Amino acid sequence: MKVGVDATIWQNNRGYGRHARALLSHLVAIDSHDQFVFFVDSAQNIELIPPQVEVHHVRSSLPTTLAASAQGSRSIRDMLQMSQRLSASEFDILLFPTVYSFVPVLSRAKKILMIHDIIPEKYPELTLPTRKARLFWSLKSAFGRFQADAIVTVSDYSQRCIADHFSISPQKIWVVGEASDPIFRPLENPALSTYLASIGLPARGRFVVYVGGFGPHKNLDNLISIFARLATQGEFSDILLVMVGEYQQEVFYSSYSALRKQIDELGVAQRLIFTGYLPDEDLVVLLNLAEVLVLPSRMEGFGLPAVEAAACGCPVIATQESPLPALLGEGGLYFDPSRPAELEAALQRILKSQTLRSQMRAAGLQAAHALSWDTAARQMIEVLHEVASL
Repeated sequence: MKVGVDATIWQNNRGYGRHARALLSHLVAIDSHDQFVFFVDSAQNIELIPPQVEVHHVRSSLPTTLAASAQGSRSIRDMLQMSQRLSASEFDILLFPTVYSFVPVLSRAKKILMIHDIIPEKYPELTLPTRKARLFWSLKSAFGRFQADAIVTVSDYSQRCIADHFSISPQKIWVVGEASDPIFRPLENPALSTYLASIGLPARGRFVVYVGGFGPHKNLDNLISIFARLATQGEFSDILLVMVGEYQQEVFYSSYSALRKQIDELGVAQRLIFTGYLPDEDLVVLLNLAEVLVLPSRMEGFGLPAVEAAACGCPVIATQESPLPALLGEGGLYFDPSRPAELEAALQRILKSQTLRSQMRAAGLQAAHALSWDTAARQMIEVLHEVASL
């Protein structure tokens, strides 16, 4: 069986790209019976593509990871070129790892579309800044679902959300999970890396960490307000809020400027550090040193940063609008994102209790280790073969 893969998301360093690189790398390593052809439109990260994969570089005026941004749009010419290459008659299956990079195709091949979540549909104003962007997303998403012979998502939670929101039979939606990379693990004697020290993290201090994007749907304004209140209390005088993620060259909708203004108005700039994008080598150190990771989003389709934190032995506070309560169990505390008081109470509980942190560390490690990319890859192989037989 020959599988054509829209791998234009491969270059993205955020969640979609991380997911595609991990899943597809494990998939082609395990599946020796099928042939995979990746279509990319940028040389970035291309060296990470497994050597057994046939790679086709499709010329474009701007890579998809930049063109399909919150403020941008892909040119018709670029989309037609990618569509034409993917529509080749040689393929039995076409795999789109995300709606984000989907293009319509004219092909008899079976089509598999991955929909990670329904966040753009449930919170359009918080994820897509203009009416034009929201219209284009709606059209692309609708056409992708129309063309798809099967939809794949990343959790049972997202499966239910997709089925309910789009009125799709759950039998048409397969679940292929996620996992943390093996680099995320407990370190025996974690110490600040050179970079972490250079951006102002103290050798002695307690860190509350956030990892992810800075879109309005991430609910970070509530996190910052809560942190500002805690920062005035003597027992939390050594706590710093460390926010990890690209904010200077972010292609997705970002509220970084508004958050920075809020921080200045609250007078907590000296207690809060934006790290920018962190490579995994630095992130694993930070998660090992952190008291807790907080994922306060209004919704998460999976919540990979929380699983990565748990794999490092870091307790988690996360939105209940996610699969994380089922995935991490007692490795986390979960709250209603519409109720900031619940988040504040959870933060105080964890920061005040070493016993609770130790219990959550053990539970989180066990839960995170139960997830693996090999399992996810085998789930995807089953989907490929089932869809091919439809």
